[in-house]
Amino acid sequence: MLDVENLVVRYGQATALDGVSMQVGRGEMVALIGPNGAGKTTLLNTVCGLLEPTGGTYRLDGRIAQVPEGRQLFADMSVEDNLRLGAWRVRNRDPARVFEVFPPLRELRRRVAGTLSGGEQQMVAVGRALMAEPDLLAVDELSLGLAPLVVDDLAEHVLRLNREHGMAVLLVEQNARLALELCPRAYVLEAGRIALSGSSAELSGSQAVRAAYLGGAADETPLPAADVTP
Repeated sequence: MLDVENLVVRYGQATALDGVSMQVGRGEMVALIGPNGAGKTTLLNTVCGLLEPTGGTYRLDGRIAQVPEGRQLFADMSVEDNLRLGAWRVRNRDPARVFEVFPPLRELRRRVAGTLSGGEQQMVAVGRALMAEPDLLAVDELSLGLAPLVVDDLAEHVLRLNREHGMAVLLVEQNARLALELCPRAYVLEAGRIALSGSSAELSGSQAVRAAYLGGAADETPLPAADVTP
């Protein structure tokens, strides 16, 4: 679905991505975790066509749609109008299919988006991406600024999209615990490079990952796991 090879992205003289390679298979859920400023959003914006790479390549086999960090809704427009904007490249602009995924949005369809709660706005942001009928859903910081119960509900919806509709998901997330619980496979991006990759179970058992992202001590006994791919 997505094949990234030795991708390089620069902002002027600053290198944001330095030889990044990663893959997302059809129908797969993959997490990309790392600290703030590691280049996660830059990678997402590049494969979504918003940034031009300096070097390397990426290939998409299908349609990708992004749920941007911070939701980026049109605050003075209705929920329904925000959703319809996501369908600008497809013929079907009826949001009924989104209301099936997020039933609360049906009742909120006439509400001005800026008056919604953070969780409701995130539902609109995901729904807007779904209006593009993507094969790959790229979600940037699903949990940002939201209460744990709201995040759990949104995560369940994303899982359902993957399991019931076969939609591939690339989850870019600072909340490493959430990302590794949702996605079977993950990459760790640090300072513009892939530092680690492997199954989420392997990464959860890595002392480095536990210390940096899961709140564990560097010298504590890790969970049983296979080798992690550097």
